[in-house]
Amino acid sequence: QILSRAKPAASEGVRKSVSDKRTPKLEEFLEKRDYTGALTLLEFNNVSETTVNSELWMGYCAFHLGDYKRASKIYENLKSKDQAPADTSTNLACCYFYLGMYPESQQILEHAPHSKLKNRLLFHLAHKMGNEAKLMEYHHMLEDMIEDQLSLASIHYLRAHYQEAIDVYKKILLENRDYFALNVYVALCYYKLDYYDVAQEVLQVYLQKYPDSAIAINLKACNHFRLYNGNAAQNEMKQLIDKMSNSLSFSHDLIRHNTVVRNVRKYSNHFIHHNTIVFKGGEGALQVLPNLVDVIPEARLNLVIYYLRQDNVQEAFELIKDLEPAVPQEYILKGIVNAVMGQETNSRDNVKTAQQYFQLVGSSASECDTIPGRQCMASCFFLYRQFEEVLVYLNSIKTYFSNEDNFNFNYAQAQAAAGYFKEAEEAFLNIRNEKYKNDYIYISLLAHCYIMNKKPQLAWDLYLKMDTTTESFNLLQLIANDCYKVGEFWYAAKAFDMLERMDPSPENWEGKRGACCGTFQYIVAERQSKELLPEVVQLLKNTSNSQVEQIIRVMRKWAKDNRINC
Repeated sequence: QILSRAKPAASEGVRKSVSDKRTPKLEEFLEKRDYTGALTLLEFNNVSETTVNSELWMGYCAFHLGDYKRASKIYENLKSKDQAPADTSTNLACCYFYLGMYPESQQILEHAPHSKLKNRLLFHLAHKMGNEAKLMEYHHMLEDMIEDQLSLASIHYLRAHYQEAIDVYKKILLENRDYFALNVYVALCYYKLDYYDVAQEVLQVYLQKYPDSAIAINLKACNHFRLYNGNAAQNEMKQLIDKMSNSLSFSHDLIRHNTVVRNVRKYSNHFIHHNTIVFKGGEGALQVLPNLVDVIPEARLNLVIYYLRQDNVQEAFELIKDLEPAVPQEYILKGIVNAVMGQETNSRDNVKTAQQYFQLVGSSASECDTIPGRQCMASCFFLYRQFEEVLVYLNSIKTYFSNEDNFNFNYAQAQAAAGYFKEAEEAFLNIRNEKYKNDYIYISLLAHCYIMNKKPQLAWDLYLKMDTTTESFNLLQLIANDCYKVGEFWYAAKAFDMLERMDPSPENWEGKRGACCGTFQYIVAERQSKELLPEVVQLLKNTSNSQVEQIIRVMRKWAKDNRINC
């Protein structure tokens, strides 16, 4: 169900055929589902006199045009009249429902006469308002009739029970082959299950009969985005934009939404991820998405993702903090926002909330074997710092993301944290995005991997390429200490020498002294070149300490005995 509240539908004048001057009848417009024409005719005929019957038809046409505000005004006016039909209150409640006025809709229904439509609407209201007890109560009141079964299928869809929805739709289709619109609903379910090629095949049945359908073309564009890329999706949307009429306002909202949004996988220093629909890189998002929040369900989620992409974490958090997640995508995104918020503010509570959301999705029966489900479990274990478990899940989906910089960045971090430095180095070097490669997390972890893999020169080169900042000082400390720990004493000595020049503390001198002595020991044992000794001596000379002369004297004596000019 697409609830459009962004703007009222506009009415167009009735175009009279040149060859036929006869005024069309209302039934002709309704048969063609030309609700704009029907509404215009009703307005023209009611200039002199307005009847209850004409008002009922005007409300009917406005509702089917998606102009729920106008329809509600008509039904409110009818409700105040003595001769109002019995179903007026229920029709008004339907308008309120589509306007997002759920408490008002429920209140109106309390005084409405019993009907199958009333029960269906109460069923949907229970879902919207999160009342599980009432949801089951009205569920049991549904009958084996098409309208009730379609309502049941829609609730299955909204609760992410896509296979159950497909089963209902297919059963109805078997008995009613001419209900072509059900193919769109089935295709939507397959799309949600990530079966994009199957969704496209089912959708084509409907598109062959109704090639200008806004919903169908939009879904086709979404399939193309998933199967190919954003450009393919944009090409599909272009034909819809070119043909688009003003008859259905929600088609405008849907198109405006999907032309500003793009598939986003947002990562921070820890494991953050995931997605929604996007064709452009969020261009024009702030002009379009805020007005569509609560109109198109994905608009709020995509606006949150847009804020994350802009590193505006606080805005993203404010937008989603009161959202009660109902489907996996909402749990996932709320987990991401809490994880990022927790990292930026050092809030353990936010991180814990993120862990809980990721675990709920990743361990659920419907998601545990899906790619998003496994990403969630990886995210959960990442935040718990259980990196061996992270790798179990990431290795299971690695083939799908081997060329994705986002995936490789997190995969490399997990490999490094688990001590698999060769694999971590390979993953880091597969990253092409300069934003990641300039990130201190990337640089420092890659340097750490180089050192652990006996390539200290490459780690030193990373330091030499950096500007003089706090981050470069931190990297120097990492190189000095890591090289010392693994016995790469020459580069440890160089790093401690640089540190001592910036901070002549006893700790830096002691590190430098030990590294220089370790390098000398390697030279004596012929594990390093004798030509390094003069450089080692020069490093020691940079320090004014009483111990320096004694150390240099020992080194020079050995150099003299081995005919080295030192």
